[in-house]
Amino acid sequence: MNEKRTYLDPNALSRIAGMEVAARLVVEGFISGMHKSPYQGFSVEFVEHRQYMPGDEIRYIDWKVYGKSDRYYIKKFEEDTNLRSYLVLDTSGSMGFKSDKSSNSITKLEYGCYLAASLTYLMLKQRDSVGLVTFDDRLETYIPPRNGPSHLHVIISELEKSLPGKETNISTTFHELAQRIIRRGLVIIISDLLDDPEQVLKSLKHFRHKKHEVIVFHILDPAELTFPFDGSVMFKDMETQRQLPVETDILKDEYLRKMKLLISEYKNGCNASSIDYVQMDTSVPFDYALSIYLSKRKK
Repeated sequence: MNEKRTYLDPNALSRIAGMEVAARLVVEGFISGMHKSPYQGFSVEFVEHRQYMPGDEIRYIDWKVYGKSDRYYIKKFEEDTNLRSYLVLDTSGSMGFKSDKSSNSITKLEYGCYLAASLTYLMLKQRDSVGLVTFDDRLETYIPPRNGPSHLHVIISELEKSLPGKETNISTTFHELAQRIIRRGLVIIISDLLDDPEQVLKSLKHFRHKKHEVIVFHILDPAELTFPFDGSVMFKDMETQRQLPVETDILKDEYLRKMKLLISEYKNGCNASSIDYVQMDTSVPFDYALSIYLSKRKK
């Protein structure tokens, strides 16, 4: 991405502004009944203790702790927020690919950024908390979930400076992130998933084991889906920079077979773990693709 892009497209947002990203599984928090709460109506949650200070309300003293330590400690509580969402964006080198070299075309990473910006806008609008995680071979950025108009600017600013980075290490990164996210919520993956499907699916199951709801947006360039190359072509790995001469006529059928198998593995593996799998083609306007998905999800 050589030029700075603005990832909140007013025209696109106007077409999806009526949609709601509503969690179907039990998640922490509530918003006028839209999201189910595991707290069954409680509006506060215990966070930690702190030492009693003059002026603190006596009713918050933890008498059990006093009995053990002979000191007064106050229970600190935190108000439940609405749905906590984590946008997990792949910024590895392969996400910088685009087959159409025209000026108005976009890379997979830019497509993912537009998608993340739109989801951020929608979820903040319905008063949910949104966080952003970017990664390549490791976690690069971690912005905790927050809500409020100012938080939109924080996430959009981070998206606008995102650049394709190093090699991909999806499974290790997801396992680390699953351990890091304590409270249950909605984890939205935006990636081309060009890694070992078996290991990636295991790491996605780790999120589900932690009781998170998971959506996977599988972003692919049309050339990756159709392999529209002829004759002798020199391919360059965007992550390792390795070059490989290829006779495309010989390779095409095998490539398409393996790509079909890759997509099938992800789709079936996600479905088996109650994970939403959404394949997205960067030649399809992101707002149109997102509108279709959210309409189906709302039903």
